[in-house]
Amino acid sequence: MKPSRLGVIGVGIWGRNHARVLAGLADADLVGLYDPDEARAREIAGEHGCRAFASLPDLIERTEAVVVAAPTTHHHSVTLEALAAGNHVLVEKPIAFTLQEADEMIAAAGRADRVLAVGHLERFNPSIEALIETTNNPRFVEVHRLSPFSVRGLDVSVVLDLMIHDIDVLLRVVKSPLAEVRSVGVPVLSRAIDIANVRLRFENGCVANVTASRISLSKTRKIRIFEPDRYVSVNSQTQEIVAYRRTGPSPAPEELTAEAFGKLVERQNLSRPQEEPLQRELGRFLAAVRGEEKRVVPGEEGREALAVALRILDEMELREEIG
Repeated sequence: MKPSRLGVIGVGIWGRNHARVLAGLADADLVGLYDPDEARAREIAGEHGCRAFASLPDLIERTEAVVVAAPTTHHHSVTLEALAAGNHVLVEKPIAFTLQEADEMIAAAGRADRVLAVGHLERFNPSIEALIETTNNPRFVEVHRLSPFSVRGLDVSVVLDLMIHDIDVLLRVVKSPLAEVRSVGVPVLSRAIDIANVRLRFENGCVANVTASRISLSKTRKIRIFEPDRYVSVNSQTQEIVAYRRTGPSPAPEELTAEAFGKLVERQNLSRPQEEPLQRELGRFLAAVRGEEKRVVPGEEGREALAVALRILDEMELREEIG
């Protein structure tokens, strides 16, 4: 099998990660990198024995697929240029800055008959895969995604930077249209919103409470899902997933002793072998490029997550105007 010729556009923190993984994949030939910061591009290229290109056209005329890890505000223009040059594209999340941009990117990929995948990395986390595959009837969901402050991603709010991961997961788990949004967000260290809390109500009655912060002292990645007769806890950082299931009818309150409770609840470890999500994501993107499978996050699903994120931000603005 001949390795696919790939390039990475944008070599910030995540672009560097993409270059690292691609350089180690047998079915990928990392042709080179492009970044407006030429010194940075040369540094990362030197780490992986590839070329730092002086311009975007120089890179994309030599590749058959690219990873777009540029700032969100450039996703649209860079992706369209790469598609026009005949490249398949994996664009980091969020797919774009606006829905119109996302629509134009999806349409361009369709016209070019090229793969347009979106880097919703959590979909390739084994614990999240297990959650999506085993959840049947979620009634209440609680999510915490907290990160220490970083200069990365400050071109967008924490909703588009971090919370969008969980929005994407929720859409796959709940499988119901969104009915109502209530949200609050605060810019603390940057000019954009740095911490946000959102209450999402879906048409099937499920309610999700989601908190995202990029100004925390420590990193937290937790999802808790409550279903009739079952509770599931996920730590996507450690890739652990545990379910607690009621095994029989609940006794009367006066009969519910600690011993009875222990017999009533069964603990199930649903964790799968640990794997690096980025390696899984890029491996599946390469398979899609070869036409072998389409187990990627398509542009249409990236747009769905963006639509919810923008609705959340619109609601925040409206609340601010009213308040």
